[in-house]
Amino acid sequence: MVISGKTRVCGVIGDPIEHTLSPIMHNAAFKALKLDFAFLAFKVKAADVEKAVSGMRALGIHGLNVTMPHKSAVINYLDEVDQAAKAIGSVNTILNKDGRLFGFNTDGVGALQALRENGVEPRGKKVLLLGAGGAARAIAYTLAREADELVILNRTAKQAAELANLLKQTFDRKVVADTLSPNAIKDTLQDSDVLINATSVGMKPNANQTPVAFEWLRPDLAVMDIVYNPVETKLAKDAKAAGAKVVSGFEMLIYQGAASFEIWTGHSAPVEVMRHAALNHLLKV
Repeated sequence: MVISGKTRVCGVIGDPIEHTLSPIMHNAAFKALKLDFAFLAFKVKAADVEKAVSGMRALGIHGLNVTMPHKSAVINYLDEVDQAAKAIGSVNTILNKDGRLFGFNTDGVGALQALRENGVEPRGKKVLLLGAGGAARAIAYTLAREADELVILNRTAKQAAELANLLKQTFDRKVVADTLSPNAIKDTLQDSDVLINATSVGMKPNANQTPVAFEWLRPDLAVMDIVYNPVETKLAKDAKAAGAKVVSGFEMLIYQGAASFEIWTGHSAPVEVMRHAALNHLLKV
């Protein structure tokens, strides 16, 4: 990679940021397509989000990914935000177009693409979503247009109810909210077709944890855990052992990254290159 005065700079902001796989994925993709781009990671504290966005504008940084905990805060400093990102109050991708900053959220489309590319079609199905945080909101917004019924369980019932009401008003679909509890998971799973864990349960260093008991899983269920570190969570292992169809959170990571790449470059993302680079890095750490 040769850096010059013509090189377009993209990056990711968050805190913490050391764990991010975005530079690995995107620099590999830029190299594969011979694009004069470079991708960096920037640690930005919550108090400095406005300064970071102003810096993006001033320095002519072409694109940014936004990760926790800044996905909501950045919205206040952008010129335009697309409909989905505005509705869920969460931006994970920014494009600098001639000094105007445009906000998008690719988490939902990334999740949907990951499901479909792995043989899971949520259209017309009953989907159980665990969690109502930033990524969960994006997933819910996308799947509410596809699923026949969406059930959202969250530790804070009010947050789940607010999200469900938004989706019902926006899409006129059946969306149910309840408190995240073992009984609610067990009862809802009995007639669900797809289960998506959008909580942090099972993430390293607590890789032995799962929100779903093994005996509640079954072969005709599709399971996606958006946790990607470890690549195979306990929930994913249990679901596989139960004969269920399993989609890794790693796949969602790749496809949301691919969607961001396409927003910045206008080129189709080299998905296999991105997957290979990120997976190799994950398996080394």
